[in-house]
Amino acid sequence: MNKSDSIVIIPTYNEKENIEKIIRAVFGLEKFFHILIIDDGSPDGTAQIVKRLMAEEFADRLFLVERSGKQGLGTAYIAGFKWSLEHDYDYIFEMDADFSHDPNDLPRLYAACHDEGNDVSVGSRYVSGVNVVNWPMGRVLMSYFASKYVRIITGIKVRDTTAGFVCYKRRVLKTIELDKVRFKGYAFQIEMKYTAYKIGFKIKEVPVVFVNRREGTSKMSGGIFSEAFFGVMRLRWDGWWRKYPPIVE
Repeated sequence: MNKSDSIVIIPTYNEKENIEKIIRAVFGLEKFFHILIIDDGSPDGTAQIVKRLMAEEFADRLFLVERSGKQGLGTAYIAGFKWSLEHDYDYIFEMDADFSHDPNDLPRLYAACHDEGNDVSVGSRYVSGVNVVNWPMGRVLMSYFASKYVRIITGIKVRDTTAGFVCYKRRVLKTIELDKVRFKGYAFQIEMKYTAYKIGFKIKEVPVVFVNRREGTSKMSGGIFSEAFFGVMRLRWDGWWRKYPPIVE
């Protein structure tokens, strides 16, 4: 197998319009990445497309975990984190399949951790203004003020706490007690960053432009925002009493 120190985890559910394009875009970068697809039983054949690419072209750098039914974004990433740790990757990325996250920004997130010594790098929509394209204004405002609300309640300095474009150093995911992560939607992203912050890891925001999906169907729902709103208060409350683990090297 062609070795890489980095793997990009991409959760999928009904992403047949995007999946081959995003895989080829990542593999077209100068920096050599592996990809792990976590597919939740997509009825549109997303997993079959991945299997074809694995068999025909990318057997040594494209991997697939299939799960039965929609089990939530957070559980998909937890499964991907565990798989990546078992396979000895040093830099583990979260990225969407729909090109809302630009694959060309992956090397910048990598550099923020590998070259600059940060433990977590976050592709941030809000670190330099509001960098969102093709979102309805209501959704932009909701997302922006949700992140502001998180900062006020938790005290975390990260401006884009709900961002799903992230690079973690291996030691971060080894230290965070993954089986104790509770949330599945937006609150999962907040919980991961807040936990890393409370443990004492160094977090760097890297400015990116977020582009709303052009193909496929959004997985956003009101329940996700509700989980985030109430989950933040619970995180803050638990943060007063919880004993966080020491950093594992």
